[in-house]
Amino acid sequence: MAGTGKGGRPLVADRRYGSVKASTRSAPPPKPPRKTAAKRAPRRRSSNPLVRLVAGFFSMIWRIVWGVFWRVGIVSALILAGIVFYFSQQLPPVNALLDARAKGSVTLLDRNDTVFAWRGETFGGQITSDTVSPYLLHAVIATEDKRFYHHFGVSPRGIVSAISINLAAGRGPLEGNGGSTITQQVAKLLCLGVPYDTAKWKSESDYEEDCRSGGVWRKLKEIPYAMAMEAKYTKAEILTIYFNRAYLGAGARGFEAAAQRYFGISANQVTPAQAAMLAGLLKAPTKYAPTNNLKRAQDRANVIIDLMLEQGYLTPEEAADAHAHPAELSEAAQTKSGGFFADWVMETAPDFLTKTTTEDVIMRTTLDQKLQKDAEEALAWVFDNKVKDGSKAQAAIVVMSADGAVRAMVGGRKIEEAGSFNRATQALRQTGSSFKPFVYAAALDLGWSPSDFVEDTPLTIRIPGSGPWTPDNYDHEFKGLITLTEALKESRNIPAVRVSEAVGREAVRAVASGFGIQSDLAAGPALALGASESTLIEMTGAYAGILNGGSAVTPYGLVELKLKGENEALMGAGGGIGERVISEQAAQLLTYMMAQVVDSGTGTRARLDGHPAAGKTGTTSAARDAWFIGFTADYVTGVWIGYDDNTPLKGVTGGGLPAEIWHEVMTRIEDGIPPHDLPMIVPEPRLPPQSAQPTEPAPEIAPVDPGAAGNGDNAVDSLIRDLLGKGN
Repeated sequence: MAGTGKGGRPLVADRRYGSVKASTRSAPPPKPPRKTAAKRAPRRRSSNPLVRLVAGFFSMIWRIVWGVFWRVGIVSALILAGIVFYFSQQLPPVNALLDARAKGSVTLLDRNDTVFAWRGETFGGQITSDTVSPYLLHAVIATEDKRFYHHFGVSPRGIVSAISINLAAGRGPLEGNGGSTITQQVAKLLCLGVPYDTAKWKSESDYEEDCRSGGVWRKLKEIPYAMAMEAKYTKAEILTIYFNRAYLGAGARGFEAAAQRYFGISANQVTPAQAAMLAGLLKAPTKYAPTNNLKRAQDRANVIIDLMLEQGYLTPEEAADAHAHPAELSEAAQTKSGGFFADWVMETAPDFLTKTTTEDVIMRTTLDQKLQKDAEEALAWVFDNKVKDGSKAQAAIVVMSADGAVRAMVGGRKIEEAGSFNRATQALRQTGSSFKPFVYAAALDLGWSPSDFVEDTPLTIRIPGSGPWTPDNYDHEFKGLITLTEALKESRNIPAVRVSEAVGREAVRAVASGFGIQSDLAAGPALALGASESTLIEMTGAYAGILNGGSAVTPYGLVELKLKGENEALMGAGGGIGERVISEQAAQLLTYMMAQVVDSGTGTRARLDGHPAAGKTGTTSAARDAWFIGFTADYVTGVWIGYDDNTPLKGVTGGGLPAEIWHEVMTRIEDGIPPHDLPMIVPEPRLPPQSAQPTEPAPEIAPVDPGAAGNGDNAVDSLIRDLLGKGN
């Protein structure tokens, strides 16, 4: 039995499990009881029933608005996705979008097959974002859309920024800056998929202007179209479309065409300065075109260079170099698309192959760019150094070979835009004394000699229905008997009239028209004094006929016209040497007479050092026109000066400024060319026939039958007897 005393042993159970006290000491401390969360005090509703009513109303409105908002949002997103999907299915392959011009282009080559001008809309050929110069790629990104690679066609940040700028400038939110991404700009270039329709738009420019127009509806349509492009094309493909379709001024479509037009190189070769200038054109192609204002284009390029530096596309050294060496135009671009010569050549071919062509056309021409530059510089030098500042007098120059191939043409003092009035080919002006060589050509062709004599004495001719006509010499003096050579050398009027009347006005007209003077020739005796009108190119071509030995020439600039990529020409040269007008002997005798004009006559200011030259001055009544046309053995050059409104020139004659311009042009042209003798015959001298002093008043004469005064050495003696009414 178990003891119960204090000294007794513990029970077995106690020994096995330990005492209760021991167990209590060894057990781990109990975990503290988990705190229960304090219960929130119930929201106390206002006891004011009005407050409860207002709160409930706004709560209901919020639930309605939110419910409508997320439902409309989902529906709008689904609609947008559908529109984007629809547009993406309509988009064609990238290659079909690179060249979508409604018109073709004309590329003009000079005599050395070097491009010097373009007309129409030029497409330089496909170029991709991978093949353009990295400088150009970065210039475009930095300028137009620096977040291009980080958006899905639309930049909300850009739109908000643009609206802020417009409002700050006092414009409407969508007026001015549009915040368009490059993708949106491409969408505009594609006209949001609307094709060009001649029935809806009068011209392609009207179509493009409509495509670029703003407005809320246009913007709303532009956004899904841009997103569709992002879904359909890669970023590189979108840039490729942009690089090929963007209009960059001066008729250039795409950066390849623009690089070739402005700099004469491919778009994959442009420098940072050139790339910046090209990228600057995207904002306003016509305004910033370097052919319109090079300084303005360079200033715009400097802004682009700074953007490229700021965004890390250029190093400080590259940016500094680009600023220090701005892009310059190529020689071809400096001529502003070939100027007057290109306009004239374009007019010599059918419109469907030039102005309205839908194909790309190549025209090989006769232009010599070196001679063109010589002519332009010579004209500028004379007006800068010999003419009063502010003069509005105009001038024109034509340089051609003896076969009529035009090598240079200046249609006005300043190189103007394509299509400007061309004074070399379009201005009909009185020819004055520059017409006299055709009078003497008619006489020489009938057998007269430069050594034959004619009277420089007072003369009156009674013209039926008009009364008496009394010509005078420029110096109001008379020299009596003089040779034909002296008469032409000193540009005496009365001898020219006497010769014209002797050989017959019809003979003179036949020679002039045979040499290419197409305008109506005067019917009266003033024909001999250049009362008729002509163009500078006609007159220069007529003188070319004298140089080539007496055969007519048709001035021409087109050598060959063909479609780009084709070998067979559609057109050949439209001019050249034609039928004989006067004998070769007569032409060479006339060349001798005209050489005396330059050596010691009215044209001495045209005299060249080391190069024989021949020519003729011309001044019209009241000095409204002044001419000098002449030639060396190499080239024929014509010069005209006058005012467009026929204002008389002050102190200017054909032997003055025109002769000086001619001298400056030919000095430059002949530089480096070995001198050649002129094809001329020096006539045998003759003694003057015996004749009496002129009587007063001047005798009346009638035209002499050409057949009676054109045979043998005694022809002039017979003429003088007839004119004076005297015997031997």
